[in-house]
Amino acid sequence: MAETLLYYLIAINIVTFIVYGIDKVKAMKGKWRIPEATLLLLAIIGGSVGAWLGMKTWHHKTMHKKFKYGLPLILLAQIALIALTSSGLQIP
Repeated sequence: MAETLLYYLIAINIVTFIVYGIDKVKAMKGKWRIPEATLLLLAIIGGSVGAWLGMKTWHHKTMHKKFKYGLPLILLAQIALIALTSSGLQIP
């Protein structure tokens, strides 16, 4: 189970990182964009590290408050959740 979760997290973060890069390229070319809701959803479902790295690497969405502040909060919440579950504590 833990191994499957690890593979999922690796995959979703790679996909999220690539999607942020694709959206940045499309923004620079003035083409159709990936909706912000989709970008945030990818972070929420486990791709927060990929989203954060995508923002930093592509210099993308760095001025939007929901990304500038929301992504770090999502990342911290996911780290806390992993810490709680791996410590053996039960979440109420």
